Amino acid sequence: MTDFHEEALVEQATFGAGCFWGAEASFRALPGVLDSRVGFARFAEDESALIEVVQVDFDAQVITYDQLIAHFWTVHDPASVDRQGADVGIKYRSALFFGSEEQAKVASVARQALEASGTLNRPVATVIVPLVEFVLADEEHQRYLEKHGGSSCSI
Repeated sequence: MTDFHEEALVEQATFGAGCFWGAEASFRALPGVLDSRVGFARFAEDESALIEVVQVDFDAQVITYDQLIAHFWTVHDPASVDRQGADVGIKYRSALFFGSEEQAKVASVARQALEASGTLNRPVATVIVPLVEFVLADEEHQRYLEKHGGSSCSI
């Protein structure tokens, strides 16, 4: 008798939520997230800017892209422009990088819903842009909080 195991439906998502160490740790804790890596993303509107991002591989049969975006809203301040906590500058921009037109649509609807919810006291600053380039951060930055202890980017 053979065991039947469903194959994972692996998709990828890239999020700019400030310090990538904390974002990576929070996404890795979600059921359905299979792997992650931190790095820097570049996008067409400002090709000179690199933004700290976490890129996650997830099983879309366990967690949806929409659910990942809902989590993304909770791990940073999506109304802050180029700043998250004490970290200031364009590399801390709030961004949803999409890899497909379907992801672009889902992200746009999620952003509109957050804006309409009235839960923020300022407009949503999160940009929704295609991922032009992803540059993997050095190994020392991968799973940083897991390796060094801690629950946030504050050191």
